[in-house]
Amino acid sequence: MNHRWLVAAMGIAASFVLALPAAAQAPYPSKPIRFLVGFPPGGTNDIVARVIAPKLSAFLGQQVVVENRGGANASIAAELAARAAPDGYTIMLVAPGHATNPALIKLNFDSVRDFAFITQAAESQNLLVVHPSFPPRSVKALIAFSKKHPPGAINYGSSGTGTTVHLSAELFQFMTGVKWLHIPYKGGGPAVVDLLAGHHVIYFGNVPTVITHARNGRLRALATTGPKRTPAAPDIPTVAEAGVPGYSVTTAYGVAAPGKTPRPIIERLHAELIKVLNSPDIRDRLKGLGADTVGTTPEQYTAFIQEEIAKWTKVIRAAGIKGE
Repeated sequence: MNHRWLVAAMGIAASFVLALPAAAQAPYPSKPIRFLVGFPPGGTNDIVARVIAPKLSAFLGQQVVVENRGGANASIAAELAARAAPDGYTIMLVAPGHATNPALIKLNFDSVRDFAFITQAAESQNLLVVHPSFPPRSVKALIAFSKKHPPGAINYGSSGTGTTVHLSAELFQFMTGVKWLHIPYKGGGPAVVDLLAGHHVIYFGNVPTVITHARNGRLRALATTGPKRTPAAPDIPTVAEAGVPGYSVTTAYGVAAPGKTPRPIIERLHAELIKVLNSPDIRDRLKGLGADTVGTTPEQYTAFIQEEIAKWTKVIRAAGIKGE
């Protein structure tokens, strides 16, 4: 009799354990979180992620580990995120290319449906810089110098086809009638290394990537791409001010998780990211690099991504830009 009672009791206990609700499991997060970045170290995407990660780690109580998975204009990292378990332990920095890739690359995921967008974290503009050996010292001089040379005789670099670095240069050429040779790289870090070496001479770099080199004279800054001057370099005119009226390009960075991540986890990540972005040290550090913190709701950020995809798809198709 006692034996039968013991067996029955064990069965009941096992059933109870299996039926434990999710709320009774370890609270989120209970282990380190992977933070995917779609470019090599050294570029703006990497810089933004590494500024955010330590503070987010402190607020969450678990380490947030930045993992660089570069390639295909950040679509490799995006596919890894889209296919990751939707448990909150994989997040990614949403690169600007997330909005341009659908028109450029055959993707194995849906750029909206397969992601849970958490918040737009920061926004920056690009800085038009040239190698110091390159003669032009202003935007107007650059246009005039370029028009004196055959199409393709002057080269410019980018962090990859379809990035805002690339599209900034394409818009400039379209609006001014100049024609340069495009040299794409697999990220802003490698592109800047070759620019400093003089292997290409024109670059519309994200401000955080190139501002230090411009300040120390290793590059010459001509203009910024935004609608107004950047606080990081208030003495540098915008491209529109410097001779191309109506020109404007800005760059947005955000954070997303796999598409089916539970809403309570998204809300926790959103709350802690907003705290990170509102931290004075984070705001000041990003501003010093030429990026402003933003902080939006998941719904606002999702709508923003949808609008950006629609906008850049039209631009890319009208310009005839092809992915690689």
